[in-house]
Amino acid sequence: MHQLETIIGYTFKDPMLLQTALTHTSFANESRTPIPHNERLEFLGDSVLSIVVADYLFHQWKGRPEGELTRARASLVCESALFEFAKEIDLGSYLRLGRGEERGGGRTRPSVVSDAFEALIAALYLDGGIEAARAFLLPFLTEGKTAEADYKTQLQEVVQQNPEEKLRYIVEDEKGPDHDKHFAVAVYLNSNCIGRGEGHSKKIAEQHAAREALRLMGLVK
Repeated sequence: MHQLETIIGYTFKDPMLLQTALTHTSFANESRTPIPHNERLEFLGDSVLSIVVADYLFHQWKGRPEGELTRARASLVCESALFEFAKEIDLGSYLRLGRGEERGGGRTRPSVVSDAFEALIAALYLDGGIEAARAFLLPFLTEGKTAEADYKTQLQEVVQQNPEEKLRYIVEDEKGPDHDKHFAVAVYLNSNCIGRGEGHSKKIAEQHAAREALRLMGLVK
């Protein structure tokens, strides 16, 4: 846990908050003595995350309409986004899991890891206030990531103007070991390729392909 504190740049005054945030229900259920798990923290962390993200977008995206802000917030607080954020700090390796969850690959399960990320946000909030949570989250909430997370939605909205048009994302190449995969994805409008992208996950590669399609349409720079 001390190593995780170094990674996130915060030392807990109450280390039990961090320990609880990292404790999955499966670990608590297998304990011989009652111990707290992270579900209550996850509940609080979800709300803290929403207010920090909303505040960030409101001040950084000045002049943007409410619909854009809503879509951007949704792209940043969804499970897949939180899982990507959690991987940046290798959160999965610090979780306390029960034996069954460990064998089942819980350390790399998006639902488990993203829930723990929300619990960590709550632990920071309870230990250091909203500013501690904000300082932790802001490095993840860059303009680039926000825009990138919304490219697929933007492209889908353009295509939906003509109900007969259909989008498909196809993985053209996948290489590398499990811990360092690299994907190449193409996005097709009906039978025509309109963009290609690459990334360390299918999601990121799809977003890059969507961005390329929007760029070729003259809708983004």
